[in-house]
Amino acid sequence: MFASNVEAQETKEVKNYDQSFRLGVGANAGYSVNDPYKLSLGADVRGQYDLSKRYSLTLTTGYTNLFVSKAEGFTGQEGKDLGIIPAKAGFKAFVWNDQFYVMGEAGAAFAVSNVDNTRDKTSLLLSPSLGYATKYIDISLNYTHYNHFDRLNSNGSLGRGVGQVGVRLAYGFEL
Repeated sequence: MFASNVEAQETKEVKNYDQSFRLGVGANAGYSVNDPYKLSLGADVRGQYDLSKRYSLTLTTGYTNLFVSKAEGFTGQEGKDLGIIPAKAGFKAFVWNDQFYVMGEAGAAFAVSNVDNTRDKTSLLLSPSLGYATKYIDISLNYTHYNHFDRLNSNGSLGRGVGQVGVRLAYGFEL
């Protein structure tokens, strides 16, 4: 006679992560690292598509104003602020506790106010950031670089590329 022993295996049910859309409305404040600009203020709207619990794709637009503080020698722009509409696509990765993230965005920045014929009206925009997000609140620290906008170098000559360090505070919700 043969005897056999059969054991049932216990399986854990794997829950699939529901991919979803989120929308965030934020306010931005920052400091420009290049003359003639110093402070920046803005607002934005960010759409986010969650690929998984840890990875998301983003689309962001809004309005940012770079305020002039020193404009001597900045031909045609004395006292004129720079208004920008950014259009960015990005990738967000949650790296710790599903709340702390790193994100990179790239896109175009369109100059819309106080622009004359000597300045590029469109610039490449690159923006890495670190942040913290909950179900409704998103706080991040970012650096944004506008590659083609004019700046005033320390020796008084005209250069290219304006950078800013900023903070974003946003309210977000699932759609």
